Amino acid sequence: MRLLFLFTVLLALAACKPPPTDADMARDMPEAEQTFASDPLPSPDTEGAVWAESAEAERIIYGVPGQPVLLALACIRDTSEPTLRIARLSPADEGAGAMLALVGNGAIGRMEVDATEVSGRSIWQGALPATDARWEPLSGPRQVTVTVPGAGMVTLNPSALPSQFLADCRGEVAPKLPDPETLAP
Repeated sequence: MRLLFLFTVLLALAACKPPPTDADMARDMPEAEQTFASDPLPSPDTEGAVWAESAEAERIIYGVPGQPVLLALACIRDTSEPTLRIARLSPADEGAGAMLALVGNGAIGRMEVDATEVSGRSIWQGALPATDARWEPLSGPRQVTVTVPGAGMVTLNPSALPSQFLADCRGEVAPKLPDPETLAP
């Protein structure tokens, strides 16, 4: 009887404190800080936006006069094959990468862009050889859209300047394009 009583007491004590488990370890560990992308930005209003030559050589910019530039194209001739660099001047998360889409003039071009530090701020930038077919949306006179996920869609109003710039960078004679205002949408 005494043995039964002692066994019951030991059993009751063992039931009061369960053995350790991995769940105990997880509960005591602080949660790792999660990192997320910034909130998506709205598409900018491009009414009245125009292409213009930049103060920098071999560069054109796009935006509404008097407001910050939305997009820039630069021709880089430091290699045997000229390179065209596109910059979407919109905040980009440090270390981020995305696919930029150019759509217009019967063509679609997609290219990788990365968050790049320029003048103390991080913007989206990517580059491809000027002869790459992914630049073809810029080779016509009609409206083009440029989209970077999270940075909105920029509508490029009709202009012959990007087509001329692309041809110059490629070392080609630009074709005579019709006046964008005479084209049906």
